[in-house]
Amino acid sequence: MFTQFKNIDTAFRHIKTFSLFLIVACILVSGFAIYKSFEMVRSANAKIYILANGKAIEAFSAERKDNIGVEIRDHVKMFHHWFFTLDPDEKVIQRNMGLALNLADQSAKKSYDNLREQGYFTNLISANISQEISVDSVELNLDVYPYYFKCHATQQLIRSTSTVVRRLVTQGYLRNVSRSDNNPHGFLIQRWETLENADVVKP
Repeated sequence: MFTQFKNIDTAFRHIKTFSLFLIVACILVSGFAIYKSFEMVRSANAKIYILANGKAIEAFSAERKDNIGVEIRDHVKMFHHWFFTLDPDEKVIQRNMGLALNLADQSAKKSYDNLREQGYFTNLISANISQEISVDSVELNLDVYPYYFKCHATQQLIRSTSTVVRRLVTQGYLRNVSRSDNNPHGFLIQRWETLENADVVKP
């Protein structure tokens, strides 16, 4: 009879231990499930979608260093586009130059002033010449700061009777500045200079 009670007591302890283990396991699993649920909700709320052409496209955030080469190349391309894309219209020239000079320091302003004093823009207007540029490549050195760049581009001077094609090579450095509507990439070109501006095809 005592042996029977002893077996019952042992069985009860085993059931009690197993029950406690099961309860602890359930609490841990429930806690983990709740944690993962909150994490998934936070992750879902952190996503940003951009509506483009009627389609929702997910946007991903990244550190600036991951895209710095892409941003610098686009900054250099936009500066050269605004500085060298001109029409025979004084307001267009002033607008484009204003946009270009927001992306560079006094070295670009000095080049603009020199061209204006030489009557370059007046000649474009009087001769009805349009000027366009296509950036072929931008070489970068991101191992030094300010960042060095060399831009290779093709420039076209379009007249009513002919088109002059020029090879343009410029270089300069970029330093970080605050982003703004006028300077979305947050770089400023400094020590900008033209290395080559020679005709490729003559009229």
